[in-house]
Amino acid sequence: MTVMEEDLDLVFAALADSTRRAILARLAEGEATVSQLAEPFAMSQQAVSKHLKVLERAHLISRTKDAQSRPCRLDADQLEDAVGWIERHRKIWADRHDRLADHLAALPEETS
Repeated sequence: MTVMEEDLDLVFAALADSTRRAILARLAEGEATVSQLAEPFAMSQQAVSKHLKVLERAHLISRTKDAQSRPCRLDADQLEDAVGWIERHRKIWADRHDRLADHLAALPEETS
């Protein structure tokens, strides 16, 4: 498995969770601390921190050190790679679907 495939595995695994997607959506608005990210969720800051570690491992976010806090910010580069992968494969799947539709349209209709 190549490094890019491993990176995509981490990205798609991170995106598979709705809480992590919500965190990314919030970070798309600007950087935030763990406590700010935890506010809308019915979970502890520790639980949110675990989600952040998954996002950080997938290189979807980065954290900086600012005095006592560690603000998180969205890092969209890995998302761009995932979008590129999806777009390449979407075209392949769409072409296959179109060929299947053409084939089915060319089949003679069954008579009852």
